[in-house]
Amino acid sequence: MAQLYFYYSTMNAGKSTHLLQSSYNYQERHLTTLLYTAKIDDRFEQGKISSRIGLAQHAELFDSETQLLDQIVKAHTTTNIDCVLIDEAQFLTKHQVKQLTDVVDTLNIPVLAYGIRTDFLGETFEGSAALLAWADKLIELKTICHCGRKANFVIRRDASENAVTHGEQIEVGGNERYESLCRQHFKALIWV
Repeated sequence: MAQLYFYYSTMNAGKSTHLLQSSYNYQERHLTTLLYTAKIDDRFEQGKISSRIGLAQHAELFDSETQLLDQIVKAHTTTNIDCVLIDEAQFLTKHQVKQLTDVVDTLNIPVLAYGIRTDFLGETFEGSAALLAWADKLIELKTICHCGRKANFVIRRDASENAVTHGEQIEVGGNERYESLCRQHFKALIWV
């Protein structure tokens, strides 16, 4: 029985690495995976999921208009799809997460979605909220704060390295803009 999995964490917890390893495990057994990543995330080569440790694999792009169910059904009729893997799942819409539940429930294809739970202000992303509500399995991938505690939050920094306390929810960036922190250090910078 297929299930919808949501692997969530802050930044730099190894989500993309874990996704690529999962895809490799399927492919090593001669099973077919279909990978997606957010079109908005242009930090690396578009159409590729890349990890910080150097792994990479081709992926289809999605944005808020992408009809995931239609695309997956079409791909599945051409080639038997054994697993769908989604990187940057926080950028999914609520409707797209509903489509992923249809992939699981109707097509019996497992879906592994990887994303950040909350933004730089501690607010839940739309895709993450829907996945937290509807996924069959919730798996937290952990990373640590500079103090050694588990990092639950991420902050955005400006050009002067100050914590940003307002702005658009989505601003793509990496280590140069974001830092994962424990709740105590997050609160000290954001909830002052």
